[in-house]
Amino acid sequence: MAQTLAQKIVARAAGRASVTPGEIVTCRVDLAMMHDSGGPRRVKPMLERLGAKVWNPDKVVLATDHYLPANDEESRTIVRIARDWAKETGVSRFHDGEGICHVVLPENGYLKPGMFAVGGDSHSPTGGAFGAYMFGVGSTEMVGVLVTGEIWLRVPHTIRIEWSGRLSRGVAAKDMMLAVIARLGLDGGKYEAVEYSGEAVSALSMQERMTLANMTAELGGQTGLVAPDDTTRKWLEARGARDVDTRSWQGDPDAAVLDHHRLDAGALEPQVAAPHSPANSKPVGEFAGTKIDLAYIGACTGAKLEDLRMAAQVLKGRRAAKGVRIQVAPASAKDQETARAEGTLAALLDAGAELLPNACGACAGYGNTLLPENTVAISTTARNFKGRMGAQSAKIYLGSPFTVASAAVAGTIVDPRELLA
Repeated sequence: MAQTLAQKIVARAAGRASVTPGEIVTCRVDLAMMHDSGGPRRVKPMLERLGAKVWNPDKVVLATDHYLPANDEESRTIVRIARDWAKETGVSRFHDGEGICHVVLPENGYLKPGMFAVGGDSHSPTGGAFGAYMFGVGSTEMVGVLVTGEIWLRVPHTIRIEWSGRLSRGVAAKDMMLAVIARLGLDGGKYEAVEYSGEAVSALSMQERMTLANMTAELGGQTGLVAPDDTTRKWLEARGARDVDTRSWQGDPDAAVLDHHRLDAGALEPQVAAPHSPANSKPVGEFAGTKIDLAYIGACTGAKLEDLRMAAQVLKGRRAAKGVRIQVAPASAKDQETARAEGTLAALLDAGAELLPNACGACAGYGNTLLPENTVAISTTARNFKGRMGAQSAKIYLGSPFTVASAAVAGTIVDPRELLA
């Protein structure tokens, strides 16, 4: 029977030759990822009550990224619990203050095509950019995984989103996802596997593919997949991964899919999502002239190295408009250092950007940079729900790094292609 990429990965994890959408299977987990917020402070008490140990510490990755910097006693306690638990359980893949888990995970070469992985965070589908089946689970389900190394799964259908053509300059993967979410809605993914394909997707860099998979969460999918290719292999091998098999992890051309959406990347304009939902997305021209107070470049969705480079293309040699603040929170320490070495970070700082820690920050509602009352911000983050980044009265627009940086310079929302021309 013809199988989609999702079916092939699930079948391998279930020890089966094939699986059928809708059936329930038990899968062996190749990797379990947690962070300080939903990780040890939640799972440790449950494990202790069960008298259970972690089934395989070498298959667990832990990162501190939510409660950093630990500026109060609650934060310090949560981070300390994570550090102590890593020592107690022998979890050696512990990344303390190195960046956001969804970026730290692949940049350390932990993911490979064909893997079946779970993460204790809703943006865990990011791992699907590498041809791995990865999705988010709550702490109770994570305890089950930590004890048994397994999890049950309803075999998903696949929703294919095919992008033909090539993106124009000033248009990015963030625009692709905002357009898809506006078209299909926050439940358009139907908690199925969403596979991104087509010429435009193949042409994307690895980190841009991560943006597609990442925002599958906002689309309502269980995981977001991009079939692996040479781009995947080269990126992972450069980060220490070995035996990266891309050929085995391709969906069969005649495999049935639940839905097949076809879009033209060449016709796509930069997108902006109005408050208070990513589904409120329209072409940037619909919001031209909207004044902003803050341009926020951060989060796993919008502050990877590629995102910083996009912003720098706009900001180099320019300054933020009067009265506009730029905040930049690079998604990982490694990406920040690369950006510093190549001059990307200097372009941002010279434009007046304030450099924030390599952490989730305001996107997750933590830290000292939450938006004050009545702030109008444009952000590279994935979500703009009311109150998520601070005050309930704050208004958050979403855009690509190109669009956010352009708004910082103009003082209003503007088409980034005008500044890039």
